[in-house]
Amino acid sequence: METGEFILRAEDVTRDFYRKSEVIHAVRGVNVNIKRGTFNILCGRSGSGKTTFINMLAAIDTPTSGKIYFEDVNIALLNERKRDELRRKNIGIIFQNTALLAQMSAVENVEFSLSVSGKKVKNKRDIAVEWLDKLGIRERRNHMPAEMSGGEQARVAISRALVHSPKLVLADEPTAELDSKTSFRVVDLFRELVDKQGLTIVMTTHDVNIMDVADTIYTMEDGVIVSERKGNRSL
Repeated sequence: METGEFILRAEDVTRDFYRKSEVIHAVRGVNVNIKRGTFNILCGRSGSGKTTFINMLAAIDTPTSGKIYFEDVNIALLNERKRDELRRKNIGIIFQNTALLAQMSAVENVEFSLSVSGKKVKNKRDIAVEWLDKLGIRERRNHMPAEMSGGEQARVAISRALVHSPKLVLADEPTAELDSKTSFRVVDLFRELVDKQGLTIVMTTHDVNIMDVADTIYTMEDGVIVSERKGNRSL
C-alpha cells in the first residue's frame, strides 16, 4: 500500500559500536527522506558509514537511536519475523559480498529469491533466466558461485535482488566488482526500472563516473550526510 510521497525516511539515526572501552560512532544523526520512484546514490570513502546505514535501512541492523520508516512503519519496532517478511516481500538487497548460496547454481539462486518472496507466479525458472539475461550472464546460469568470477557473482546477486519486483532496492557497492562497460549497463538498467516501473533505489558507490545517473546524490563523511545534490539522470 502506498502511504505517501516518501517510501523511506530516516530521522536522527545513529549507530554506535562498542570496542572494549571505546565507542565508535559509525552513523551520527542522519536525516534522509527518500521519494518513491527515485534513484538515489550514497557516496563516500570507505569507513564513512555507508554500509552501516544501508544495513539499518534494510532492517538488518537496528539504530542505536532515531527512527527509520518504511511506508510509515517504524521498522525498528518490528520483531525479527516481521522484518524478514518486510525484506522478502518489499525490499531487494544487494550485498557488497554478494552472499550467494554456494550450493545453488546462478539460476537457482535467482529463482529461490522469487520463491521466498511469496509472489504467486508461474514459470519461475523462465523469469530467473530472463533477469540473468538482462545482466548479460544467461550463459552462466547453470554454474555454481565457486565457478564464477567476482563480477559474474555480482551480476547474479543483482538479478536475485530484482527478480521479485520489490518496491525498494538497497544496493551496497553493486558495481565494485564490475568493469566500466558492465557498470554502465547495470546503472542504465536501474535508471530504466525507476523510470518505467516506479522502483525506488538507494545505492552506495565510490565510482564518480556513474553517480550522475541518479536523481539525488548524498555524500557521507564520518557517519554524517554532509551534502545533497541533484544528479543529471543520465551518463
